[in-house]
Parts: sequence; structure tokens; C-alpha cells
Amino acid sequence: MKVLATLLLSISLHSPYHLPAAKMPVDHAVAQHPARKGGRWYFAENGHAVYCYGPVRLLPQAEGGLQRVATFCQGDKNVVPLRD
Repeated sequence: MKVLATLLLSISLHSPYHLPAAKMPVDHAVAQHPARKGGRWYFAENGHAVYCYGPVRLLPQAEGGLQRVATFCQGDKNVVPLRD
């Protein structure tokens, strides 16, 4: 009896007669960069221009020197080495 009840319940839950959930309208300009303003273009070490929102930092290198990097750049890049 429990098997029959479970079967009927699962069929009723997967019924095609349910209404789809209402979707909220999305503003694509806000969805891509929600709270980031005031970025700047930088010349990356690989020769490409990158747009970053964070400050420029100096990071220590394994050889003992310092390297300038831009932080919080477009394309999910947290740190991008800069060309001097």
C-alpha cells in the first residue's frame, strides 16, 4: 500500500500541469557588474589591455624583486601583472 501511495505521489509531483515559476526581469547591465564603479585600463605584462577595479599593488617575487599588479580585473582575474 505504501508503494502505491509513493508512486501516486511521485507521479503527481512530476505532472506537466504545474504552472512554471514566474521569473523576475533581469537588467543585464546590472547583472554583469553589480556594484563595481570607477575602474581603470592598464597595460598587462602579456601585451593586452585590462580593465581593473581595484588598486595597483606591489607583490614580492621569488627572485627577490617586486612586481606591480592590478587587482580585481574583468574576466574573474584577481591579479594581473602589469608592464612597466
